[in-house]
Amino acid sequence: MDQAVNAAGLAAPSANLSLLGLFLQASFVVQFVMLLLLAASIWVWAIIIEKTITIRRVNRDATAFEDKFWSGRSLDELYEQEGAEPGHPMAAVFGAAMGEWRRSSRVAGADIVRSSVNERVDRAMGVTTMREMERLERHMVFLASIGAVAPFVGLFGTVWGIMHSFAAIAAMHNTNLAVVAPGIAEALFATAIGLVAAIPAVLAYNKLSTDLSRVAARLEAFGAEFSAILSRQAEERA
Repeated sequence: MDQAVNAAGLAAPSANLSLLGLFLQASFVVQFVMLLLLAASIWVWAIIIEKTITIRRVNRDATAFEDKFWSGRSLDELYEQEGAEPGHPMAAVFGAAMGEWRRSSRVAGADIVRSSVNERVDRAMGVTTMREMERLERHMVFLASIGAVAPFVGLFGTVWGIMHSFAAIAAMHNTNLAVVAPGIAEALFATAIGLVAAIPAVLAYNKLSTDLSRVAARLEAFGAEFSAILSRQAEERA
């Protein structure tokens, strides 16, 4: 009994249960897991901030472009201003369609009504939409991966830390709570960091995926409307 009391008295003052103390007292493997999860968490927040800003800018630019598009100005003039060197996805879709339309219209003897011009224009807009969405969706897989994997990585650190603690307990032949608590706290800290990385990643992935789906639908709707306009113009020229 005296030996247990003395061990508890020695362990209690030396155990630092602050966050920094838990990290510094952890084993190398647990420290590596913690650092890995912290780096993943920082990257997750960087992606969240970057995607949020980008999606807002894309929607703002699309709204401004649509205002110009439906203002009644010449499509050729709008192409020279926006489509030739597009700065946002909707302008890129418009530029791809107009570029294909103008190239086909300049072909000597081409019948822009009976030929496959409209099909090529639709294909150009579809490819451009896909390419722009791939660019916007970059790093989304990382968010999904962290949301799914981070808790298990943290759990690995917890299991390793608890195994290390039990090994130390067996070596000391002392099961006093003051001896066990610091090691278990260090191990559980790894799980907590894993959840800190995973929860924002999952929530952000769901929110950003919905926002990106809306952007894609907006681009597709604009492409369908623009294709109808070009088709009517082709019939008027015939």
